Amino acid sequence: MHRNTLETVMGAIVLLAAAGFVALAYEAADVKGSGGYEIAAEFGSTGGLSVGDDVRISGIKVGQITAQQLDPITYVAKVSMAIEPTIKIPSDSSARITAASLLGGNYLELMPGAATDTLGAGAVIYDTRDPISLSDLLGKAVFSSNNSAN
Repeated sequence: MHRNTLETVMGAIVLLAAAGFVALAYEAADVKGSGGYEIAAEFGSTGGLSVGDDVRISGIKVGQITAQQLDPITYVAKVSMAIEPTIKIPSDSSARITAASLLGGNYLELMPGAATDTLGAGAVIYDTRDPISLSDLLGKAVFSSNNSAN
């Protein structure tokens, strides 16, 4: 009987530890919504950007990607993002997709403009720059050096 009680107590401790790790992972992953206002940007290519990736201004996280969809008429990628309510983005701002590191991972960088009026909920940023593909650049460098050697 003493052994069953000990096994029950140890099982409860293991379950509590597992619940603690799940809570820690949830906080670290920042899964909860930002509660900010939604804006969008249109790109020719998203270059591996995914839902949940950061939206940054000057390297500081100000929001996250909430959705991606393809416009069936123009075939552009529309990226929706939630921006913190305390951050007001000028209406002439631009956006670009940037690699977080050479190992992968992307984020959307907003480059604020100088306008005094700001983007409201539902606004779309059309001044965007598609991501630069390292493999495309490498291919151009290899083939351009091959052509100049001939």
